[in-house]
Amino acid sequence: MALKIFIATLCRVILNTSRRFAYPFAPVLSRELGVELTSITSLIAVNQATALFGLFFGPVADRLGYRLMMLTALAMLALGMFAGGFFPFYGVILVALFLAGMGKTIFDPTVQAYVSENVPFKRRGLAIGLIEYSWSASTLMGIPLVALLIDRLGWRAPFIVLGGLSLLGMIMLSVVIPRDDKKDGSHQASINFWSAWRQLIRERPALGAIGFAFFISAANDNLFVVYGAWLEKSFDLSIIAIGMSTSLIGLAELSGETLTAAFADRFGLKRTVNTALTLCLISYGILPFLGLTLPMALTGLFFIFLTFEFAIVTSMSLFTELLPEYRATMMSGFFAAAGMGRIAGALMGGYVWLGGGILATGLVSSSVSAASFCIIHTRCGFRVTGFGVLTELSIF
Repeated sequence: MALKIFIATLCRVILNTSRRFAYPFAPVLSRELGVELTSITSLIAVNQATALFGLFFGPVADRLGYRLMMLTALAMLALGMFAGGFFPFYGVILVALFLAGMGKTIFDPTVQAYVSENVPFKRRGLAIGLIEYSWSASTLMGIPLVALLIDRLGWRAPFIVLGGLSLLGMIMLSVVIPRDDKKDGSHQASINFWSAWRQLIRERPALGAIGFAFFISAANDNLFVVYGAWLEKSFDLSIIAIGMSTSLIGLAELSGETLTAAFADRFGLKRTVNTALTLCLISYGILPFLGLTLPMALTGLFFIFLTFEFAIVTSMSLFTELLPEYRATMMSGFFAAAGMGRIAGALMGGYVWLGGGILATGLVSSSVSAASFCIIHTRCGFRVTGFGVLTELSIF
């Protein structure tokens, strides 16, 4: 199982890098494509809209098997990246990032469902934390690599390289997860698209998880889509410098994922989510006052992304057990809500930044995070069956 988690994590690094590199290099893409910055942030928002398709693909993954859906996701990524690299037009880039988003939308809940089905709940924080290392790795390694490719070979190079890596990922994944790892036919037959979603809608904690995902993601993208522009304008950073400064954010995310893997199971998933979310919304609020120097600004960004990652990865570990019979459906709903939140955040982020600068950005993100905090504290408890053991849990 360890090897499967490792290969799946590598594939997610490729997917996450493809999904994320438009954020810090939005000014570069706007210049090269000859469009306004708001056009790029809108493109990012369209990319995030792909999360809505998870509402369909979650039940499909529960029915047809996780291996097939993961390979399909990587194939979509390869097609999109190659299209963007060979046809450098705004409309094609839009489609390329849409396909990359579709690949991530299919892959993420599917791989989490696969891992959750094979790892006991008492070790779920560790397992999901390890899988989520792919998010920080995309920032620590993927974004700096993209920066180097753009600087040395031009802005189209990352598309072609990521397309090739996605094909390699397909090969590795098809080897380590054989066909007979799929669910047995009797379970597949029991999965029904509408019954899965009816079950989710009936569960108040599941709806609370969806609301939480929406608001915490909207708050983060409100900042994420403009932090590159903020650093460029305030400190006159070059493309390479922005790419390298993004590595600090990756280190913060790595730290958050490590905290989840190391401590969330020990201290309790509920308590960990509450603490991390509280620190996150405070961090947004104080960020505008840390922009006097570059080290202070980077420190503020570091703490924001650490606490955000700590909160959301731990919440994933918790929510994988809300609907044990429909794990991919539950997590696709979670990611769909997160995607909708990122759409809202990306759409408003550019305008909030243009209207009030980093002060407005920080205050809006803090306020939206507070909404996610309120939502999780209005939810009731739920019962969890994990590997044959019935446990009473009070989430929020």
